[in-house]
Amino acid sequence: MAWATFLTPDGALRWGFRSGDRYVALDEALGFASLHAFIAAGEAAWRAAEAILKAAEAGRLKLPAYAPDEVTLDVPLRTPYPIVCVGKNYADHAQEMGGGEPPSAPVFFTKAPTALLPPEAAIDPHVGVTEALDYEGELAVVIGKSGRDIPPERALEHVFGYTILNDVTARDLQKKHVQYFKGKSLDTFAPLGPEIVPRAAIPDPRALVVRTTVNGELRQNGSVRDLLWPIEALIAELSRGMTLPAGLILATGTPSGVGAGFSPPRFLKPGDEVVVEIDGIGRLKNRVAARPGA
Repeated sequence: MAWATFLTPDGALRWGFRSGDRYVALDEALGFASLHAFIAAGEAAWRAAEAILKAAEAGRLKLPAYAPDEVTLDVPLRTPYPIVCVGKNYADHAQEMGGGEPPSAPVFFTKAPTALLPPEAAIDPHVGVTEALDYEGELAVVIGKSGRDIPPERALEHVFGYTILNDVTARDLQKKHVQYFKGKSLDTFAPLGPEIVPRAAIPDPRALVVRTTVNGELRQNGSVRDLLWPIEALIAELSRGMTLPAGLILATGTPSGVGAGFSPPRFLKPGDEVVVEIDGIGRLKNRVAARPGA
């Protein structure tokens, strides 16, 4: 089972879950217009969803269901909050981006939620704005239960599920503006998906491996075990004195192999296909548009 948001054949935007080879819509049955609203409603809403699913399985309720070729996946979660990211959270990536000692604390920065992009949609190359378009495959965590001052040993209790983020970056803008926000937040710079896998389905996220290919060539292959600050530590540190709201997306960092790490750099070009894959979660595929705005 995995949570998803999708367009149906009649053009309606719906949310629900994938079970096997069917996408099942829950929006009308539960009364929440979006997956974000459902997550934010908390555990009472989640229990209501479990009751509805049991009724459907028993044949007492019929839910709208669609085959994969009948739907177009949207961003699984459109959040109003900035996407929180972590810089240089793999030692090998920190080394390829300039060497020296890894940072002594998590380097938090944000991407604008307006940068979110669905699976299969085209990344705008922003010709004339950047000449250094790069990729960063990452495991992303979705906060399910809001909290502040969360201890590490309770951190995973606040996780709703896991998904994939491509932290697309304009390296020249990142350098020009010093702070990462501008170079990370151009429109289409946050491909997310394809779905959100529930926390219970991934009991040990440290066992996950992040792989990124460009035009079929393996560029990144990093184990989540190698995070300098694991998920529990990131949630604990970020929540110190600050409330993490339900529906917040936290990207955990990227392993080595980004385009800027090669000599000479191997930045993305119009027409390139980027796939970020994590076994147990799925494949996030996007192509750089062949022309601006395509």
